[in-house]
Amino acid sequence: MNSNGEQRSDVSIRASLATSEFLKVIWHLRSIVLGLTGQILVMSVLMFYVGRPIDVATRTPASMGETLYFCAVTALTIGYGDVIPTTSLGRLIAVLLGMLGIVITGVTTAAAVYAIQTAARKAHL
Repeated sequence: MNSNGEQRSDVSIRASLATSEFLKVIWHLRSIVLGLTGQILVMSVLMFYVGRPIDVATRTPASMGETLYFCAVTALTIGYGDVIPTTSLGRLIAVLLGMLGIVITGVTTAAAVYAIQTAARKAHL
C-alpha cells in the first residue's frame, strides 16, 4: 500500500525468491518426502513380485521397468492402463499407490503455497 492507502501494483514476487522458498520448505520436509518416496519404491517391488503385472498389449508379464513405470503412473494418479496387476493383492497395492500419490500431491501443493506466501511477505505484498 502507498501513503494514500491504495494497493501498489508495481510490486511483484520474484520467481527466484519463490523457488528458493519452495526448496527450503521441501528441505525441511525431506524426511516426509523421502519416506513417501521410499514407500512407493517398496510398493513397486511388492507389485512386481506379488501383483503379477502384465502388459495389456502383449499379455506377457511386465518387466521390472514396466512395473516401476506402472507404479509411478499410478502414484501420479494418471493411470494409462497399459500395465495392470492381475492379483487381488496387486490391485490393493495399486489403490494404495494412488492414495499415496494424493498425499504427495497435497504435501507438494502445501509447500508451494507456503513458499509463495513467504515470498510475497518478503516482497512486502
